[in-house]
Amino acid sequence: MVNIQMKIDFKNKRVLVTGGTRGIGRQIAEDMLDLGATLTVTGKSSHCIFPGAEYMQVDFLDDESTNKFIEVISNQTYDICINNAGINKIDSFCDVKKEDWDRILKVNLTAPFLTQQAVVDNMVKQGYGKIINIASIWGSISIAKRAAYSSSKFGLRGLTLASAAELSRFNVLVNTVSPGFTLTDLTRQVLGPDRMQEISRSIPMGRMAEPSEISKVVLFMASELNSYISGQNIIVDGGFVSV
Repeated sequence: MVNIQMKIDFKNKRVLVTGGTRGIGRQIAEDMLDLGATLTVTGKSSHCIFPGAEYMQVDFLDDESTNKFIEVISNQTYDICINNAGINKIDSFCDVKKEDWDRILKVNLTAPFLTQQAVVDNMVKQGYGKIINIASIWGSISIAKRAAYSSSKFGLRGLTLASAAELSRFNVLVNTVSPGFTLTDLTRQVLGPDRMQEISRSIPMGRMAEPSEISKVVLFMASELNSYISGQNIIVDGGFVSV
């Protein structure tokens, strides 16, 4: 008989979560703390909302702020890095302004690249690391008015694949988790109740995800239970992209 213990905990693990002050990122950060992680979380706010966590104020649209952040984390050792910070702006393809294109790629793709690059040296040295890049279903499929956002998330998947190919041999596992429609404050604000109901009917499970349902997948991918998954894109969408 095989004895499999499915307990997840992050005691003695140092975890970095970017964009952890709201939505899915906040849920991941809260769950990490509950499971014993030594947590560093970033956000644009000037104050920490997580008692017991290290907080770093970072604006990935500001080069000086980003450079200071990268310098600090380059001198730290993290066991787990979760790149969650992201922005979006919905526009018809022909109406996308270059400044919006640049902003979206700067936060959604360049910042994870720089963050990942900053933490991997020490992960390689210690022979252990988990990197999880939070993408989106719009990095696997796309629709109208998502040109910039989809480009950034498809790019994030490419970054994951390429870095996993290089880092996996050092026991540094790099994966992407791609949420579908999720019940966050931002989703409610952008879509409104009528559009949310319409979208929910198009999802095979008939509803949007709770942030905790996305977080659970991230927790598994970051935990000791994942010892052999690398370079993969885990879609958590209630079956949406399959129909």
